[in-house]
Amino acid sequence: MRLFLKHLFLCCFVIQSFAQVQEEVNPPENIKSIIFRGETEDQFPVVQLGDDIYLEFDDLLASEQDYYYSIIHCDYDWTPSQLLKSQYLVGIDNQRIINYENSYSTLQPYSNYQLTIPNTNVRLKVSGNYVLEIYNSSYELQFSRRFVVYQNLVRVAAVVRRSRDFEYLDQKQSVQFSIRAAGFPWVNPKREIKVALIQNYQWDLMINSIAPQYTLGDELVYKYDQETSFFGGNEFLNFDTSDLRAPTAAISRIEFEDIYQHYLFPDIYRYDRPYTYFPDINGDFVIRTLQGVDGSREAEYTGVHFTLPYTERVGLDDVFIYGKYNNYALDDENKMSYNEETGNLEAKLLLKQGFYNYSYALKRSDGSVDLNAVGGNFHFTENNYLILVYYRNFGDLYDGIIGIGTANSRNISN
Repeated sequence: MRLFLKHLFLCCFVIQSFAQVQEEVNPPENIKSIIFRGETEDQFPVVQLGDDIYLEFDDLLASEQDYYYSIIHCDYDWTPSQLLKSQYLVGIDNQRIINYENSYSTLQPYSNYQLTIPNTNVRLKVSGNYVLEIYNSSYELQFSRRFVVYQNLVRVAAVVRRSRDFEYLDQKQSVQFSIRAAGFPWVNPKREIKVALIQNYQWDLMINSIAPQYTLGDELVYKYDQETSFFGGNEFLNFDTSDLRAPTAAISRIEFEDIYQHYLFPDIYRYDRPYTYFPDINGDFVIRTLQGVDGSREAEYTGVHFTLPYTERVGLDDVFIYGKYNNYALDDENKMSYNEETGNLEAKLLLKQGFYNYSYALKRSDGSVDLNAVGGNFHFTENNYLILVYYRNFGDLYDGIIGIGTANSRNISN
């Protein structure tokens, strides 16, 4: 009976949220290192219907708390669809995550939780946008993450070109693409088809509500310039804490207090410097350790110290460490503080051992965010682009995804 009431409460909570856009909720301070991916290494699950989705996270309280998961199906605009759970799920969600273990001999203890979908309790029936929500035993939402399930029913071809807008000629990249029916029986594609373009797997860097420029037989063509253009940004900075005791190219020194402390070399402003290519993973991170075999449960947490010289370019704006490690959130935890003694902006983050990409983001006094004020914008920058193709036939209750396309600016053309 008690378990039934838990499930009933969670179901009622989800129903109450049906009218609002499903934003991603970031976790409390005790939950760290959320890894959410499909069968590739990119931590942005875009999977074909039937493929596996993996979730992993740590709880620094290390008390083996109970966590539960719920799955919500959403439409193109990320509002919950009209489908009942039985129409998009086989089985039952709101189940407890049963795969968890405590860390092995780490200075910072934690409990590591892992979940795979589909599993013996639940699998997905239809394509579309989804949200995975994680609750604690008190029915409080801890965090949520979006994911995408698609079917390969149409063909998408895409290229990245340099912007033709002279004002942003050296700063922007334009994504041009086409969608070919390939036998898919659409009738009125201008009404039935919707698309979304996403840069570097960041939902905040998404363009949608784009109509096809024209049709050519069974092909929808999107050869826009300004409408489908993105600022190029710059390559992400990186550091590697896989080895606790050996400094790497980005780490100036290592100290030990209660846990290891990694001090990075001071960063520089790159907005006024020539573009320099060096490989990155577009803001992502990879957990790994040289002090153990199982990075999930043997990797240590270390204090990583960041330094950025203060300049008038920053002014009174807030500066944040920006990266996938916290789902690109701009929180007090990753906000830099001014050190009067050194004249630098400084921050310290508690991060699990691994390889991390990061950059700096400025939040203006009016609430606007500038992701490239420190790093600059360059049309040469290597960026990944994802194209999602949504379809809703007349009378359907939801927006499915009938195809995806990808492009990379490494081979950008004029």
